[in-house]
This record gives sequence, C-alpha cells and structure tokens, in this order.
Amino acid sequence: MNVGTFDRVVRVIVGLALLSLPFFVGGWGGWLGLIGIFPLGTGVFALCPAYSVLGISTCRGRPEPGAS
Repeated sequence: MNVGTFDRVVRVIVGLALLSLPFFVGGWGGWLGLIGIFPLGTGVFALCPAYSVLGISTCRGRPEPGAS
C-alpha cells in the first residue's frame, strides 16, 4: 500500500467522475472517460504503480520501501 486515505478518496471520486463522462459527452469525449479506470483502481486497491517506481507513499506511519 502506498496510497493514503485522502489520496484514495480523491482518486475514487475522480475515477467515478471520469467513468461517468460517456453518459454526458458523446463521441471521443466518452471514450476518454475510460481513463477513469486507472484512478479508480489505484484508489480501491491503495496501490499506485507510479508511486512505487518513484518511491512515494502518502500513507501515514508506514515507511517508504528501501528507506532507512
């Protein structure tokens, strides 16, 4: 886990908002809503691959991997 509570909530809200785009926007705008799968998934599973690569963690009280 490398995504904190506030970060998770924001990601889930943004993901759901993006996934709702196809219902309100037609054409290519609707397809762009599929991008919402990524923030929704990272929010639900509390794991962000980009954070892992960069060594970032927004979780409180958990040391970053490799930190001494």
